[in-house]
Amino acid sequence: MTNDATPPLRVEGSRLVTASGTPVRLRGVGLGGWLNLENFITGFPSTEELHRQAMRAVLGQEVHDAFFDRFQEVFFTDDDAAFLAGLGLNCVRVPFHYRLFEDDDRPMELKEEGFRLLDRAVDVCARHGLYTVLDLHAAPGHHNQRWHSDNPTHRSTFWQHRHFQDRVVHLWQALAGRYRGNPWVAGYNPLNEPADPEGHVIEPFYARLHQAIRAVDPDHVIFLDGNRNATEFGMFRDPWPNTVYTVHDYALAGFADAGPYPGVSRGEYVDQRYLEKRFLQRSEYMRGTGTPIWVGEFGPVYSGHAERDESRYRVLADQLEIYDEHDAGWSLWTYKDIGLQGVVHVERTSPYLERIAPVLEKKARLGVDLWGGTDAGIRHILDPLERTVAEEFPRFDPRPFGQREWVQVLVRHILLAEPMVDDFARCFLGVGPEEARALADCFAFGRCVERTRLTDVLRAHL
Repeated sequence: MTNDATPPLRVEGSRLVTASGTPVRLRGVGLGGWLNLENFITGFPSTEELHRQAMRAVLGQEVHDAFFDRFQEVFFTDDDAAFLAGLGLNCVRVPFHYRLFEDDDRPMELKEEGFRLLDRAVDVCARHGLYTVLDLHAAPGHHNQRWHSDNPTHRSTFWQHRHFQDRVVHLWQALAGRYRGNPWVAGYNPLNEPADPEGHVIEPFYARLHQAIRAVDPDHVIFLDGNRNATEFGMFRDPWPNTVYTVHDYALAGFADAGPYPGVSRGEYVDQRYLEKRFLQRSEYMRGTGTPIWVGEFGPVYSGHAERDESRYRVLADQLEIYDEHDAGWSLWTYKDIGLQGVVHVERTSPYLERIAPVLEKKARLGVDLWGGTDAGIRHILDPLERTVAEEFPRFDPRPFGQREWVQVLVRHILLAEPMVDDFARCFLGVGPEEARALADCFAFGRCVERTRLTDVLRAHL
């Protein structure tokens, strides 16, 4: 693992700086869909756990492992890191799943395999001058209510069970011991987009976790996401030393159901002034405390419709201009996928996409992806349900996102997505180990397509 005597980055006032005091503004990408699988990134419905279970049932353990081992090998390599460095980026945020490090039936018995994969990511990036931010994206007990924490339900039990919190503290102490002193690790992002429904547990848990990491590694920066998916920071008082408070800044005009930009999206007129207002609201704590601003996630989704996508590129350019004006670092979501949002994406005529095409069509029709999909095809199902809940339970306000989102998750993410997991797995019936590895190879950099309009926008701001 790459390491030398140079101390890691540190917080100095409102900036990150090197050991010599040179300011560093982290600008990069999130490496979603690699060490933490997500449905819209690689095409499966529902959650990683259900996806892997279905694939094992269809393929058997040997072929399942042949595909996923090869996928982990080819998804991010020196070729990818060289490409990102060539764009002028200097950072990669690396999301990972707790199950790489421990099994639920053997909690706190850490597996070397997870560390090996993270070591590889850190080393590949370091060889090309890229810092890494290590991001626990899926924690035991599910620390938010969304698919990206591998949550198959609409409940987050992490905040109610001390056992799950203990496991995260234990894992981060081990990670801090592993990467202590490594100058290419910019820092630790202990929980991605936490969503403590009542908001009473997150601050004391963060305080405990912060102290536990500092007992092992006093030097690395700790990146703390705000509550309610990294948008609310009211639980914090005075900032902790060498800590960055991380905001996520997805723009209303960048969602799958957005209107033209500038123009009306979800009933609100959105232009650059609106984007800046939302950014300033979300970053108020950082600006008020004089701590660094780092946008850990942001980025529009793309439809393949030229005129609509041009609107999205304008959203991206305006957000980057705002971040430039406020000296904010950022990490674009996401680097590589099957075509919705990535800087690069799998070729549309690849064997992998051709094989899963029927399920992708069905996913889009039924709107089962909460990110990047729309509910247009199932409004006849949702309209009466949403209306009934609103009429019968007018005071019902489920946290953290309210009635409408509650219904959407139950219907789209659970009721319709779960049975579709088997549809996806059946696309691979009859595949053997060699073909499985060949399908995984579709995600290799040399087989992917650069989204050049997007990279043009990035280069203009680097």
